[in-house]
Amino acid sequence: MAVNKNVQIEANEEEDFAAMLEESFKKTEEDSDGVIVDIKGEEVSVNVGKKSEGILNISEITDADGNLMYKVGDTIKVAITGSRSGRPVLSHKKALRKEKVKAFIDSFDPENSGEIDVKIINKNKGGFIAVDANGIEFFLPKTQSGFKNTNDVVGKSCKVRVIKVDKDEQSIVVSRKKILDDERRKRKEALSSIVDNTDVLEGTIKKITTYGMFVDVGGVDGLVHYSEISYKGPVNPNSLYKEGDKVPVKVISYDNEKRHLSLSIKAAMPNPWEEIKDGLEVGDTIKVIVSNIEPYGAFVDLGNDIEGFLHISEISWDKNIKNPKDHISEGEEIDVEVIEIDAKGHRLRVSLKNLLPKPFDEFKAKFKEGDVVKGVITTVTTFGAFVRIDCVEGLLHNEDASWDRNNKCKDMFKVGDELEVKIIKIDDAEQKISLSLKDLVKSPVEEFASKFNIGDIVKGTIRDIKDFGVFVELGNNVDALIRKEDLGSVDSDTLKIGDEIEAAIAFIDEKKNRIRLSIRRLAKQKEREVLNEINDDDKITLGDIIKEQLQ
Repeated sequence: MAVNKNVQIEANEEEDFAAMLEESFKKTEEDSDGVIVDIKGEEVSVNVGKKSEGILNISEITDADGNLMYKVGDTIKVAITGSRSGRPVLSHKKALRKEKVKAFIDSFDPENSGEIDVKIINKNKGGFIAVDANGIEFFLPKTQSGFKNTNDVVGKSCKVRVIKVDKDEQSIVVSRKKILDDERRKRKEALSSIVDNTDVLEGTIKKITTYGMFVDVGGVDGLVHYSEISYKGPVNPNSLYKEGDKVPVKVISYDNEKRHLSLSIKAAMPNPWEEIKDGLEVGDTIKVIVSNIEPYGAFVDLGNDIEGFLHISEISWDKNIKNPKDHISEGEEIDVEVIEIDAKGHRLRVSLKNLLPKPFDEFKAKFKEGDVVKGVITTVTTFGAFVRIDCVEGLLHNEDASWDRNNKCKDMFKVGDELEVKIIKIDDAEQKISLSLKDLVKSPVEEFASKFNIGDIVKGTIRDIKDFGVFVELGNNVDALIRKEDLGSVDSDTLKIGDEIEAAIAFIDEKKNRIRLSIRRLAKQKEREVLNEINDDDKITLGDIIKEQLQ
């Protein structure tokens, strides 16, 4: 047991000695000159005037490419940083850094310290180690860092201010928090002077986004929403400005809770809508530039920060226009007519077609009623079809498409069909054109009239019964009417649709395509025939009388 106790005592003594030696090295840590005496592998031996040669890692004297910057016999600056196996551990780079720190401290002027750009290179329990562009090390205490999240700070750059230098410890303490506090204070002071300011202010564009621009006004950033840039309405800020541009702005609101400052460029400029309110009237013709074309129309620039809207229906008299780009192009200068002004609602509507010749007037100058023309079907509806003739459309109603009442345009034609039609009416008041296809062929009544005469007896089928008479179908799309007073002795209540009926032709109007029949006339004709037959049977000639007297 005694042996083991002695061994423990010796071990403790060795540990105490090593610790004391380590502590002595720490206490005597200082910059000194050393001479390189040997370079082997990763280890460099340096004579620093101690009992043992110091150890220096080879990385301390190599450049970024791994080339040695010194050789055996060279004198270099070193700092004793510790000990290993009783030998001093040296650092050439730390000595150089300490030299820079010392030079910084010696020249430091607390009255003109300013701000320093540094990069965080390391983190310890108390804060962070940072270096500037010259390699000078600074200590940034955690309490002075101002970082909300300290986990990902290493590698970041920031601005700091020197708050303490210690010549004895050769240390420089800096603060980021003081800069942030000063910026907040300055912003608060600047903000208080800006928020209630109703004057036009000059700002500098710091950042442009898709939804607007951030503008610096006296050290305070505010947002100019893209709807507050121009009286034209929402615009793309990138098309008008670039970062660094100076712009006039006015404060329009401040959200204290969100700390959001809203600015406006258009509010800082004269309102062009007020200028045109009294200087422009509906019906005026103005020159504009086509600024933007959409499928539904185009926006036109009046040249004074006002845009008008040209709807697709106001571009051409052609109702079937598919794309505005077929008629106008961006950047083109055109004359338009003002058709609506709403200065309060910032709305201006214009028309291009109102300044173009009206197709209806051109049509009237070229065609007249009765002309036979060629056209193309543009639309087919349940009641007929619209036919394009030159630049206008006429209506071919179902009843004018065929003599057969059962035929409908939707069953006869399709869009794009070309056909020949007759102009039967031009309505100036309504600017409507009525067309006919059936007028180009003989009507069934005309065909009927070529075979029958007034007084002829015909048979037909009752198609419809009305209060005023009976419609009779005679075949080949020929209809006739027996008026109630022409039914004679026939009781209309005894008639029904589908019955066969006989009557005499009383009236034929080929132009109006009408035929009237009469049962009463038929009865009179039959009575006359009977009388004629009786008269024929009773007739005595002069010869018969002379013969009878002679006998």
